[in-house]
Amino acid sequence: MFENALTQRQVAYGTKITYKALVSAGLVTLAVVLPQLVHLALGAPGGMQWLPMYLPVLIGGCLLGAKWGLAVGVLSPLASFLITSALGNPMPMAARLPFMMAELAVFAVVSGLFTNKIARSGLWAFPAVILAQLSGRAAFLGLVALTQSMTDFTVPMIWQQIQTGFAGLLVQALIVPVLIIGLRKLLVKDND
Repeated sequence: MFENALTQRQVAYGTKITYKALVSAGLVTLAVVLPQLVHLALGAPGGMQWLPMYLPVLIGGCLLGAKWGLAVGVLSPLASFLITSALGNPMPMAARLPFMMAELAVFAVVSGLFTNKIARSGLWAFPAVILAQLSGRAAFLGLVALTQSMTDFTVPMIWQQIQTGFAGLLVQALIVPVLIIGLRKLLVKDND
């Protein structure tokens, strides 16, 4: 959608890259800060319930498309881990990091596949987010199933965590599309 808006405004290629990089950096920053705020306010259980890092990643996919969204999805948990490790409290924990990177990559790519449809109608953000959530959570569960003999994670443990996060997913399935629809109204010129 962002690409479409920049193209409508006949923005030069180099400037498009700069804008996308700035938006991506802002979303990754939000993905680092938002979980810290939720954990500060609600503790670790709040993070597992509301899944605050997922919000900027879903926005990134819908707004920037699959390629740039993928970067936001992979870099968000990695940046969070590196920054919070330096502060002495890694989030996510090292054992969870590769799974979360894969899950958020799927979130971003799947939602990003809808970006052109969202540019035409903001309502496409609803199926984009829901399919991204289902795909990402399934990828996480599938990766754990494949690697549970090599990790401390088991399918029942992760399934319990997924159930804990249903409320957060539901809220995000409503909030993210509404945000994207609002951004679309600001960014995309409709040819009425």
